[in-house]
Amino acid sequence: MTKHVTVVIPAYNEEQTIVGVIRGLKARGFTRIIVVDDGSSDRTSTLACQRGVVLLRHIVNRGLGGALGTGIKAALCFKPEIIVTFDADGQHDPNDIAQLIEPIEKGKADVVIGSRQQDSEAIPTSRRLAHRVANLVTYLLFGLRTTDSQSGLRAFSYEAASRIHITTNGMEVSSEIVAEIARNRLRYTEVPIKAIYTDYSMSKGQSFKVGLRTLRKLVMAKVQRAVL
Repeated sequence: MTKHVTVVIPAYNEEQTIVGVIRGLKARGFTRIIVVDDGSSDRTSTLACQRGVVLLRHIVNRGLGGALGTGIKAALCFKPEIIVTFDADGQHDPNDIAQLIEPIEKGKADVVIGSRQQDSEAIPTSRRLAHRVANLVTYLLFGLRTTDSQSGLRAFSYEAASRIHITTNGMEVSSEIVAEIARNRLRYTEVPIKAIYTDYSMSKGQSFKVGLRTLRKLVMAKVQRAVL
């Protein structure tokens, strides 16, 4: 059942968690895993390579968007039925992938995003507020309502993934993916997923300063799309 799924993990300095994430996925039968080491300065690449994954490495740190773009393009080469993106910081539960891909398997959706908001009590208040702002901005700019536009746990059919073009390098990629869903008129749905927050995963999130920079980049992306 899992052989038709390729999992893409963007990773930057994740030596503390990458082995556990890979083990968790493999324990649930997901054996085709692509780790994109986005210019890490720690042992992320070494540890991932030891776990028998497809390892791709950026020489310099490009950002989340750059890593996802590289990973999805590589995944398409395997021609899987479904491509799943999965964060490297231990925030996601691999058990959630089964329900994530089900709408695609049943032909009911092209893209599925795992929504942490339906488990909102597990989300720290600061992060919950940041998600709401990001959802509102994403809707105002790109016209698609989501409850968790910034979720890193997503599933794409092969056809949908091949039509989504990632041009941004940073954290704004999550909203860009939502924009691409809308632009391509892909069938989209959400499923609830478990939110696993630790001090480590919280440290990996966007700060207020980074959030403002991401907002500026999103506005610029909207302007560029309007021009094109």
